[in-house]
Amino acid sequence: MATQKLLQTFKKTPITASPTSLSNSEMAQKIAKTLIKAGLKPFETTNSSLLSNLDSHITNLVFSNPNVPLHSCLNFFNFLRKNQSFVSHKPDLQSHLSVVFRLFKARRFAEMKRILTYVAMDSDLRCPVANLVSLVEESGFNNEPNFVEKLCDMLFRVYADCNLFEQGFRVFDYMVSYELKIDDRSCIVFLLALKRCDKMEACLGLFKRMVEFNVEVTVYSLTIVIDGLCKRRRVKRAKDLMIEMASKGIKPNVVTYNTLINAYIKRMDFDGVNEMLRLMEVDKVAFNAATYTLLIDWHGSSGKINEVERMFEEMCEKGIKADIHVYTVVQVIMEKKGFENDIYTLNTIADGLRKLNQPEEAKRWLLTMIENGMAPNVVSYTTLIDIYCKEGNFVEAKKLFQEIKKAGAEPNAVTYNVLIDGHSKKGRMKEAYELRDEMRAKGIFPDIYTYTSLLHGECIFGKLDDAVELFNEVRQKGLPLNVVTYTAIISGLSKEGRSEEAFKLYDEMTEAGLTPDDRVYTSLVSSLHKA
Repeated sequence: MATQKLLQTFKKTPITASPTSLSNSEMAQKIAKTLIKAGLKPFETTNSSLLSNLDSHITNLVFSNPNVPLHSCLNFFNFLRKNQSFVSHKPDLQSHLSVVFRLFKARRFAEMKRILTYVAMDSDLRCPVANLVSLVEESGFNNEPNFVEKLCDMLFRVYADCNLFEQGFRVFDYMVSYELKIDDRSCIVFLLALKRCDKMEACLGLFKRMVEFNVEVTVYSLTIVIDGLCKRRRVKRAKDLMIEMASKGIKPNVVTYNTLINAYIKRMDFDGVNEMLRLMEVDKVAFNAATYTLLIDWHGSSGKINEVERMFEEMCEKGIKADIHVYTVVQVIMEKKGFENDIYTLNTIADGLRKLNQPEEAKRWLLTMIENGMAPNVVSYTTLIDIYCKEGNFVEAKKLFQEIKKAGAEPNAVTYNVLIDGHSKKGRMKEAYELRDEMRAKGIFPDIYTYTSLLHGECIFGKLDDAVELFNEVRQKGLPLNVVTYTAIISGLSKEGRSEEAFKLYDEMTEAGLTPDDRVYTSLVSSLHKA
C-alpha cells in the first residue's frame, strides 16, 4: 500500500523532468554547490539551514545532478541515512534508486549491491520487484541498456545474502517472465544460501526451475545440490540427479564424485563407493587429494592394508600432496604391519610430515624405522639432518652427516644444501662456506639453492657486500635466479637502507617474469624510511 502511494506521487511529480518548484530547484542547486565546494562539513551541524526544508524532491534532484561527483553523492546519501536525529528527511526508495543508477553507470557494482541491501532489509523500502521496475521506468532509468536486468540480477543475490528467499524466488520468476538473463553465478549464490539454511526442498526446486527455464546450469550448481542432498542422507536422489544431468551434458567433476563417495562411505555402502569409482574411470575423471584421502581413510578403517599402501604410493607417484590425516592413517597401518615396506614409501611419509610442520613426528618415524632394522638411505638421513638443523642441533646433524659416509653412501647436493642452509640461518657462515668448498672438492657443483642459502645468511647478519658479491657470482655462473634469491637480496638491501639498489633488483625481477611476494613489497617500503 505504501509503495502504491509512493508510485502515485511520482507519477504526479516526475523528478527527471522540470523541477517540481523553483524553491526546490534552488535548494537542490545550493546543496549541490555546497557539496562540490566544501563537502559534508557545512551540513554537520544541527542548525544547518540547508537541511531544514529537505524533502524527497530536493534530495532526488541532488542525487541525480551529474555535476555532483559520485563520491560526494554517496557521502551525502550516507550522511542522511545515519543522522536521523537532526535530519528530518530519510532517503526514500527513489533516492536509493537514483544512487544505485549512478553507481551502475560508474560500474561500481559492490557499492550498488550495498545500497540494494539497504532496500531489501528495510520494510519501509522493500517492495515487489514489479513495482520497483515501474519506478525505474518512471524515472527514465530503463533507457540505460541492461540496467533493469542488472538491477534484478543483483537484487536476486541480495535477497539470497539476506535469507529473504520468498522475495528472491519472485525476482527469479519476474526475470523468467520478462526474458531477462539470469546469471548462473547468481543462482549459485542463491543455491548456496538455501543449502546453508537447510532448505533443500527449495534448493532442489530452484535447480529444477533453472533446468526448466534454460538458465545455464554448470557442474558447480549441480554439485551444490548433490552435496545438500547427501547431507540430508538423500544419497540415491543425489546419484539419480547426477546421472540425469550427465545425460543432458552436465558431466560431474571430481568434487561431485568425492561428495557421493563420502556419502556412501558414511553409509558403509561399499557397492555405492565402487560404483562411483567405476563411473569416474568411465568418465576419465582423475582422483585428487580429497579422493585419495577418502579412499585411504576408508581402506584403513576396513583393515585393507595393501589397498592403503597402493593408494598412497599412487598418490605420491602422481605428485599429489597428502595432508596430515593421510600420513597419520598410513603411519598407523605401516606400524601395525611392522615396517615391511620399501624405503621410498617410508621416506615419503617422513618428508611429508616434515613439510607439514610436524618435525617431531617425522623424526620419531625415521628413528623408529631405523630401530626396526630398516636401513636408511641418503634421503632418510637428509630429512633428519634438516630437522636437526632447524632445531639448531648441529652436533646431531654432523653426526648423521658422518654416518652417511660410514654407511658407504655419499651425501648429495640436497644434503649439503640442507646443512649449508641450517648453518647460514644461525650465523655459522664459516661452517657453511666450508661445506660449500667440500661440495666442490667432491665434484658436486653448488646450485642456486646453495648460493641462496649463503646469500640469505649474509643478509640476515648484515654483511651486504658479501651478499652482493655472491649474487653477482650467481649471475656470472648463469644460474637461474628465482623468487627466493631475489627476495633475500632485496630484503637485505632494504634493511640497510640501500633502496636504490633494492628497487633496481625489483625491476629486474619483474622483467624476468618473477612475481614478488608481500615480503618484497614490505621490504621496499621500509627501505624508503631508512634512505
